[in-house]
Amino acid sequence: MFKKILIANRGEIACRVIKTAKKMGILTVAVYSDADKDARHVELADEAVHIGGSASRDSYLQADRIIAACKKTGAEAVHPGYGFLSENEAFARKAEEEGIVFIGPKHYSIAAMGDKIASKKLANEAKVNTIPGWNDAIETAERAVEIAKDIGYPVMIKASAGGGGKGLRVAFNDKEAFEGFTSCRNEARNSFGDDRVFIEKFVEEPRHIEIQVLGDAQGNVIYLNERECSIQRRHQKVIEEAPSPFISDATRRAMGEQAVALAKAVNYQSAGTVEFVVGKDQSFYFLEMNTRLQVEHPVTEAITGLDLVELMIRVAAGEQLPLAQKDVKREGWAIECRINAEDPFRNFLPSTGRLVRFQPPKETMFSADTEHLYGVRVDTGVYDGGEIPMFYDSMIAKLIVHGRDRAHAIALMREALNGFVIRGINSNIPFQAALLAHPKFVSGDFNTGFIAEHYGKGFQAEDVPHDDPDFLVALAAYMHRRYRARASGISGQLDGHGVKVGEQFVVVVMDDKGQHVHKPVSVTDFHGQSGSSAVAVGERSYKIDSKAPLGSIRVEGIVNNRAFVAQVERGAGKNPLALRVVHNGTRIEATVLSPLGARLLSLMPYKAPPDLSKFLMSPMPGLLVEVSVQPGQQVQAGEKLAVIEAMKMENVLFATQDGVVGHIAAAKGESLSVDQVIMEFA
Repeated sequence: MFKKILIANRGEIACRVIKTAKKMGILTVAVYSDADKDARHVELADEAVHIGGSASRDSYLQADRIIAACKKTGAEAVHPGYGFLSENEAFARKAEEEGIVFIGPKHYSIAAMGDKIASKKLANEAKVNTIPGWNDAIETAERAVEIAKDIGYPVMIKASAGGGGKGLRVAFNDKEAFEGFTSCRNEARNSFGDDRVFIEKFVEEPRHIEIQVLGDAQGNVIYLNERECSIQRRHQKVIEEAPSPFISDATRRAMGEQAVALAKAVNYQSAGTVEFVVGKDQSFYFLEMNTRLQVEHPVTEAITGLDLVELMIRVAAGEQLPLAQKDVKREGWAIECRINAEDPFRNFLPSTGRLVRFQPPKETMFSADTEHLYGVRVDTGVYDGGEIPMFYDSMIAKLIVHGRDRAHAIALMREALNGFVIRGINSNIPFQAALLAHPKFVSGDFNTGFIAEHYGKGFQAEDVPHDDPDFLVALAAYMHRRYRARASGISGQLDGHGVKVGEQFVVVVMDDKGQHVHKPVSVTDFHGQSGSSAVAVGERSYKIDSKAPLGSIRVEGIVNNRAFVAQVERGAGKNPLALRVVHNGTRIEATVLSPLGARLLSLMPYKAPPDLSKFLMSPMPGLLVEVSVQPGQQVQAGEKLAVIEAMKMENVLFATQDGVVGHIAAAKGESLSVDQVIMEFA
């Protein structure tokens, strides 16, 4: 076994690999960029080597520097994680040539599966179902239309070197095939320097289901069941689960056997994933093979009880797989939510900055530990007070739950999301909560178009309906009563002027139109020691018990004999007197007043918000890479004004109306904060 390995990655996957290495008694080396000098993976590793500037191309993509770091530290092997150099055939070959073991498949397996056209041909030879299509590069748009007609519409036009949704179009007729081929080819040339394009049948109502495989140097290959990854937003996975609620045992076995046949055809030695598109009739077709560990590997670990990183390391060290196909278990149901630094209410724009609070829910399962299953696991590379840099992808953490069945897993995940406290940056937790509550998700009736179909116009607060909105009002009144009880006990209050706590309150919340709604509430039978109260909101009554300390954001307790987890904090919104209450993805800003205070508030004049239409403001934190206009220039609606780069993505800002550019307040190369003024219109 290796004595020391280097992890050529960052973030949660680097931390994940380090934990397994420690369990196995292997020393670890981290590599880091300028932006990651204080990162969690650097702290967890036994030693760390600086490899360059903040941008990936100056650090984590520098293969020579990583190999030099292996030699300098005496690391015998390198684990690439996922992303960066994990599927780079040249890096795997170079490591082998330098006598460093690549913890992953052999370079020839990466090469065979890395090219979509070549991998399709290999799959056909291995008798793996492939989508009907034309697998050779197509030269002209006219030829593309002929081929599309032969296959039968709808068809998918794809770049051979594509990925992440780039270089991909769906055509339903000749005109769309002609135009789609041209734009696909241009996009592929610009994005990947490779303009080869092919065409295949477009599967309607498709599901994205993948099979985890594992091979060793002795020629043994097994499959570890499937993962359902159909809940995607712009071709990026959002929720993954294992097993799939859709496929039958017969389909599972057939997909698994084909995945194994493909892995054997390329002499596959490591963990890998064979991705399939599955039609509504359970017909399935090979999409591609990911020759690395997947982001969503924890759901497979939960249902099989296997540590995939440990098995990767053991196989790379020449050991035989410790189990055969008949030994692979499938127990319970696991779900993973990707918690990303993005603002779902601002069209998922990246959100970078300092994590003022980072308090994940209580963990009962742990990465690199398959002794403790059935519970909650958090894989992350960040910490309370740490920084989310703008140079890398937006994932903050992966939240994984393992339940007895699918309904239990969904309930566990909803509760875990309720207790996940993230402040300082925005996260997609409200969106995840909405997805988990959606009737179609709960019933398992979804495909890859689910998010586009149900949230096609973006995500709004009203997309998260609460099954009991009065509970949020009751919780605000209950917590306010506890704060008042503490205030009334402060010593040194003047006789006759002490804090008096009544039982009648009015909770004032804003409705969708920005109008105040007054809800009379009574809080009776208050017990400061036990933390319990009876709260009445209109006709409804709630018996709430909670020992949560005042000032902590996470509030756990019992309401009407059922456990709940919610988040409550004072002064989080624009009103310093308001309580922000968050539960099951729904958020309210509640001001709890005495009946007299509420009456006086209703007499206050309405203050209109300022008119900001004459400013272009940054919708996210990021780097201003381009200012496309000059002072005095006339612009029309839809014209490009500026480009901001954040988290490996360029975001173009367009004019929303005609106007004349006045003052430009920010310069190219400047780091912007949210709502910082870039320019003003005359």
